[in-house]
Amino acid sequence: MISIKTLAESPGLTSIPHNYIIARNSHDDEQILDSDTTKHSIPIIDFSLLTSSQPDQRSRIVQDLGKACQEWGFFMVTNHVVPEKVIKAMIDGCKSFFDLPEEEKRKFQGGNVLDPIRYGTSFNSSVDKVMFWKDYIKMFVHPEFHSPDKPVEFKETLKEYCKSVRKVTMELLKGVSESLGLESNYIETTMDLNNGKQLLASNLYPPCPQPELAMGFGPHSDHGLLTLLVQNEIGGLQVQHDGNWVDVDPLPNCFLVNTGDHTEILSNGKYKSVVHRAMVNNKATRISIASAFGPSLDTVVSPAKALINNESPQAYIGMTYRNYFKLQQSNNIDGKSALDRVRCSID
Repeated sequence: MISIKTLAESPGLTSIPHNYIIARNSHDDEQILDSDTTKHSIPIIDFSLLTSSQPDQRSRIVQDLGKACQEWGFFMVTNHVVPEKVIKAMIDGCKSFFDLPEEEKRKFQGGNVLDPIRYGTSFNSSVDKVMFWKDYIKMFVHPEFHSPDKPVEFKETLKEYCKSVRKVTMELLKGVSESLGLESNYIETTMDLNNGKQLLASNLYPPCPQPELAMGFGPHSDHGLLTLLVQNEIGGLQVQHDGNWVDVDPLPNCFLVNTGDHTEILSNGKYKSVVHRAMVNNKATRISIASAFGPSLDTVVSPAKALINNESPQAYIGMTYRNYFKLQQSNNIDGKSALDRVRCSID
């Protein structure tokens, strides 16, 4: 399978192959809200308040966090503890990986979605009916740490970045637990996060000669509990909110965070995993780095018992994270199709 980077750099490329042309809803583009209209509406969580020693400040930001998970499933995290230079080094490191010769990258082409390191194009090129305009590298970095040996400095950069992002995520998950009326360590303990799977996925979206026909990544929700994303200065992320697609214009040095399917399951549907997509452009390469945090593979994820009652009956059946991960990652990506498989039927 030819990489998108190779295809995009083909001399004289003026149109895209037919298998990259996305069928669009005729009203889809009419539903896009530009960032100037919506950027102040996207919730902002000040991380320094979440770790504040002042109970009133922390209580208010936990409420704000819960509201963001319930109304958007998406928010920006500012004033976090990850140095800007660490984020920049990570973005530069991922760019250097994608710049490696194709034969180096192909060493990590694998067919198993649980391979420690996996390089590829589109989403799942063996089953994708229409190809997405992206290349990716995916690495499991916790509980076991995996990294390519090249570029030379990539491994240490990755290790430092992943440890820093994990600290932020664990604090966010404490806040999510509390916002649901659960103990602060409920998610950490019940989801066995000490052995939980942390996946880092970097995506490369090169310039596309016909961006109106292609898509970087189609509408989907994420597996796991939370995904933290950073990107270079090139935009392209859109999230679905109130029936509209919202362009995301990140604040400087922030994390873009979305709730995953397993937060929706655990909260018994109170919090929704957000559907999002990646658009492409014809001018510049976009690089994004997503850190997805999930339970341990053998943890059976089902709604918290404290959140099930007569007014809110159990909405999802239990399934191991391993089986859910394989289900989502082995099939066509299509909105919340994986989550729909574990919804309880209503008589």
